[in-house]
Amino acid sequence: MAEKVMVKGNEAMAEAAVRAGCRIYFGYPITPQSEFIEYMARRMPQIEGVFLQSESEVAAVNMVYGAACTGNRVMTSTSSPGFSLMQEGVSYIAGAMLPAVFVNVVRGGPGLGDIQPAQSDYFQATKGGAHGDYHLIVLAPGSIQESVDLMEDAFRMADEYRMPVLILADGMLGQMMEPVEFPEFVKLEGINDHSTWALRGATGREANKVTSFDIDPVNLEKMNIFIQEIYKRIKAKEVRYETIGLEDAEYMLVGYGTMGRILGSVVKLARSKGIKVGLFRPITLWPFPYAELKKAAEGVKTILTVEMSMGQMVEDVRLAVEGSVPVQFYGRTGGMVPTPDEVLAELLKHV
Repeated sequence: MAEKVMVKGNEAMAEAAVRAGCRIYFGYPITPQSEFIEYMARRMPQIEGVFLQSESEVAAVNMVYGAACTGNRVMTSTSSPGFSLMQEGVSYIAGAMLPAVFVNVVRGGPGLGDIQPAQSDYFQATKGGAHGDYHLIVLAPGSIQESVDLMEDAFRMADEYRMPVLILADGMLGQMMEPVEFPEFVKLEGINDHSTWALRGATGREANKVTSFDIDPVNLEKMNIFIQEIYKRIKAKEVRYETIGLEDAEYMLVGYGTMGRILGSVVKLARSKGIKVGLFRPITLWPFPYAELKKAAEGVKTILTVEMSMGQMVEDVRLAVEGSVPVQFYGRTGGMVPTPDEVLAELLKHV
């Protein structure tokens, strides 16, 4: 086994990106993810990579767009208001079918908000924060180790499906420190051969072309339909989730990311009091595990969805169970993090 090291979440994700083959990084400082860009500023020159601090998040996402046209592994990281500024570029990258990885270390909102952890960007991440018929693959790690493990998957999926992938973390996950085991460096030779479409020079062959649109509505519809077929493949292959204690559960908790991790403690606390509680933790927020959640909910009396927001993922939970189980909601916002005791107290209201 590789040696475990104590590392901050932002820096762990940055190193994981380097080991996953990221060799181009553009970004703009914004808390609570500033350590990410600081780490990349030091690390990229060591591996002969490209680092550039842009003049804004708008500039950063368009730099990602340009670099992604070459087929090289490229990424950016930001926090909530910064990701909002990137939305037009995200839509262009999705429309042009380009591989890129984004990290959003979510802070409280709306507006400028604060630098405390929150989950209020769920709608933006999963329902499309920009214009057009598009999706991002959205991964929600529940620990620093999981964020490291998912980073390689993020770049792999971006390459395989030619689309942007978003890792949705939060201020707590970015700022806390935990022991982490890093993977070996990915060997890039042969795994990102995008010669059929990438812009890498056209000596001796017909030039490739990258565009996010077609002026002919018939052709534009065909482009959209083609992308939707890719989304169907992703839904069939890439859905991920974790369950704890659902084998005999009478009550189900649902939460993702940091909140999902906290709910693991609630399960232990409830079971110590004789209450049969289980946990369903979505790891892919898009594609959301609708069918898997519905099946897991068979036999439970009540579902309690808990979020660090005023209620966003709860809509997908209700869609998943299709009215077969009552779905309750409990949330805190503005950077307030629910404790296991208060979640258990809320659950007891529905027992």
